[in-house]
Amino acid sequence: MIDLEFYRGKKVFLTGHTGFKGTWMSRILVNAGAILTGYSLEAPTTPDLFSLADVEGKMTSVIGDIRDFDKLFEAFKKAEPEIVIHMAAQPIVRDSYKDPKYTYETNVIGTVNIMECVRLTDSVKSFLNVTTDKVYKNNEWEWGYRENEPLDGYDPYSNSKSCSELVTHSYKSSFFENGKVAISTARAGNVIGGGDFANDRIIPDCVRAFLKGDDIIVRNPYSTRPYQHVLEPVMAYLMICEKQWNDGSLASWYNVGPDDIDCVTTGDIVDMFVNNMGGVKRVDKADKEGPHEANFLKLDCSKIKRAMGWKATWNVNEAIARVCEWTRVYKEGDMTKIPEIMDKQINAFINSEYITK
Repeated sequence: MIDLEFYRGKKVFLTGHTGFKGTWMSRILVNAGAILTGYSLEAPTTPDLFSLADVEGKMTSVIGDIRDFDKLFEAFKKAEPEIVIHMAAQPIVRDSYKDPKYTYETNVIGTVNIMECVRLTDSVKSFLNVTTDKVYKNNEWEWGYRENEPLDGYDPYSNSKSCSELVTHSYKSSFFENGKVAISTARAGNVIGGGDFANDRIIPDCVRAFLKGDDIIVRNPYSTRPYQHVLEPVMAYLMICEKQWNDGSLASWYNVGPDDIDCVTTGDIVDMFVNNMGGVKRVDKADKEGPHEANFLKLDCSKIKRAMGWKATWNVNEAIARVCEWTRVYKEGDMTKIPEIMDKQINAFINSEYITK
């Protein structure tokens, strides 16, 4: 579905490169021979995948705030990018309740800033804004949301990403109708994978519990989410950038999520982790005082399948198996093996290799 050779020698500007998805993206692009510039805050967690992935010395890494337009534009002009992938965000729902102002500034003004950089620069040919499945007005229904459904996320994180979509739509209509830059957004479901150390995410919570020998506390075991391995959306993002580069008519808004069978409950995915990893158990403990979180959400991905021939590669069982594979290497304590296991999984994904039967 994607030819990574396309990226050899291409100048790519990636915001949010020190984050979880950004680091996997950076590793892939570095291996593909891209001329990569990343712009991001310092890695948001301790430990952090970016420090472990052995990419910093193989790319230009600029530490800066996406809200700081002057610094962003300086880095952007220096990079002269041909492809821009915007992933910088405040990505945690619960954190958005704690600091909504920062969330909106980062996710909305940050999008305005990167779009301004694209508008004021002649080098860019392909732009992708990475948002989330939570941009949709969630009616808690059982069928997947399509790209033409209303955008109106409930919580500050989700709503700010809805706004980010609208900013992108406006810039595309106002400044790029001539087709000079191919512009798309990608709305991905919940991602899991090795190296995610974020707070308030179920798989990182599982990994932390396993490493400490604690129980896994599950707040809402019956909430249903579209879980997918991090390589699914990351490879889809790269495919969108490539395809719209070659055919500007493909620039659009795309859902990227797993098949219906892989939309599972939080309790189910914890059970998969427990059964695969061992040495840990699940304990359900409802957080009645916690903020609102959606109970049911999934995507209809017919559009990207039809337009670009995309399809999901690893099902949720394989995704969990890959998380556990990565975690076992991490638990051994030899951090020099982390780039090796990342590359092993990237190659296995490209070649559609499986651990599970």
